[in-house]
Amino acid sequence: MEEALKQQPSNCIKVVLFGPESTGKTTLSRQLARHYHSVWVPEYARVYLQDKWNNERKTCEPKDLLPIAIGQIKLENELAQKTDSVLICDTDLLETKVYSEAYYQGTCDPILETYALKNSYDLYFLTYIDTPWEADDLRDKPNERKRMFNAFESALKTYNKPYILLKGNKKERLELAVKHIDKLLISKT
Repeated sequence: MEEALKQQPSNCIKVVLFGPESTGKTTLSRQLARHYHSVWVPEYARVYLQDKWNNERKTCEPKDLLPIAIGQIKLENELAQKTDSVLICDTDLLETKVYSEAYYQGTCDPILETYALKNSYDLYFLTYIDTPWEADDLRDKPNERKRMFNAFESALKTYNKPYILLKGNKKERLELAVKHIDKLLISKT
């Protein structure tokens, strides 16, 4: 089990789009991957939970979090081998930890928590809640966006993760993210 949650060594810079639901993470992930002619790691939870909803009409339960985490890291490890520049991660295990604590009375599976804190990334982009809410089958807390944003920012601060706050429209967010990724790429060479 624990081996399935470990990051494998790679030669790329890893950045994470991090924040509450419906704040533009997937859109920006795609834009950044295109900009850098690289790859992005989609959010495994969306596929997993959409399938669960379609087949069982059930939403996420605590027992789903480890399979989601394992699927996320598996995708990340596979895609990290396809680039030597930058890997754009639409989420990470720390995000799963934040959601676990927000939805399940402050609890998180200890194994998930261990790897949420152990796996490392070069930079997090914290997406602010100034984007319009887009409803779908999985999104469920449009009135709790500020509380969730605060939980995400608190996690980054508590665990001393390097992050940049992204606000504004798509163009402004992309420009700021590119500026910071370019700095990482320059320091890598």
